[in-house]
Amino acid sequence: MSPKNNTIWSFVQEYSLLLVFGAFGALIWANINYDSYHHIVDMVLIDNFFIGHLHDGHRTLTLHYLINDVLMALFFAIAGKEVWEAIALKSGSLRGKKAMTPLIATAGGIIGPAGVYLLGAYLVGKLAILSNGWAIPIATDIAFSYLVGRIIFGAKHPAVGFLLLLAIADDAAGLVILAIFYPQGDLSPEWLLLSVFAAVTVWYFFNFLPRQKDGDDPNRPSSAKIRSQFGFWPYILAACLSWYGFQEAGIHPALGLLPIVPALPHADNDFGIFGAEEEFQHDMLNDAEHSLKPPVEVILMLFGFANAGVVFSSIGEATWLVLIGLLVGKPIGILFFGWLAAIPMRLGLPEGMRVIDLLIIGFVAAIGFTVSLFIAAVAFTPESGVLDAAKMGALFSFGAVFISIAVAKIIGVKKIQ
Repeated sequence: MSPKNNTIWSFVQEYSLLLVFGAFGALIWANINYDSYHHIVDMVLIDNFFIGHLHDGHRTLTLHYLINDVLMALFFAIAGKEVWEAIALKSGSLRGKKAMTPLIATAGGIIGPAGVYLLGAYLVGKLAILSNGWAIPIATDIAFSYLVGRIIFGAKHPAVGFLLLLAIADDAAGLVILAIFYPQGDLSPEWLLLSVFAAVTVWYFFNFLPRQKDGDDPNRPSSAKIRSQFGFWPYILAACLSWYGFQEAGIHPALGLLPIVPALPHADNDFGIFGAEEEFQHDMLNDAEHSLKPPVEVILMLFGFANAGVVFSSIGEATWLVLIGLLVGKPIGILFFGWLAAIPMRLGLPEGMRVIDLLIIGFVAAIGFTVSLFIAAVAFTPESGVLDAAKMGALFSFGAVFISIAVAKIIGVKKIQ
């Protein structure tokens, strides 16, 4: 995944434009005619659907469920691929001492906003009603934060790499939080054995065994033969089984493809989510990502359309709590924990980066948007009366763009292009 060229506009087109178009199109439509918008989003596609009991307790496939629970699994698979490479590969960006300060700062970017949100919910006397939304302001939108980071710092400033590490680690934490704290019904963990079985089986027969037969042969004839004969089909079948296992286990099925990601044959190097070298990696894992990227761009547009259709009159306590969590808790948490790691713990910062830059990174990381919207949709039900208000807070997190740029001007950031 890499920008087609080195311009900001090209990056916007490749990573963000369709998502923004879908989200703001939904916002406009919902405020013009709320009923017709929800008539489309909640449209029943298939009644008496054959795949298990869905999230609403009925065997019904709606457009909203198709987008959020089925198609978004492809988005989380790409996010999971980047996280897994960053952690598992020897050259992974989240390995070694260089990653310690961003990882500790990430902890601050989780504890800070969650703590501020819960404290605010307590102070307004609605902790019982609003507490389940504590994870909404912890999210960081990787694409948007990277884009804004490049605008503020320049492409080659060390703060941009720091921000990217933090955003990837934040996504990893978000995936874990979604799986553990937001079950989609009664938990039946035995169904996860189906996901484990699918992942282990496809890894053993289509990845491990061929590599064992190849030995030290650099041409890898057995692996090449397996790939030419079967292509992606074994992994597609395994992905379907894993998705079903997650759904029946009561864990959000959008995470259902994650166990399959490590099973695909992969390169030994991690060039990072926006590294230009990724474009030239043709192992099966990177080829899968290259193939998924165009449909995922469309899926993100559909996701924005299906989830951002809220009316301005829905603004309430949840809106302001999400915003305060993001715009206050996030920067303070990242600044404090990042300083703690860099100075008292003596882990340091990348050369050319200042402690005060952590504050700007905190504001940039406050752009929750995509993942914040997703968590809001699973944290609250439409019947709760606060879902749309929480979503509005996630949408308003775009304000962090302008705050970040203003703070950078005040502090005096020197761009490094």
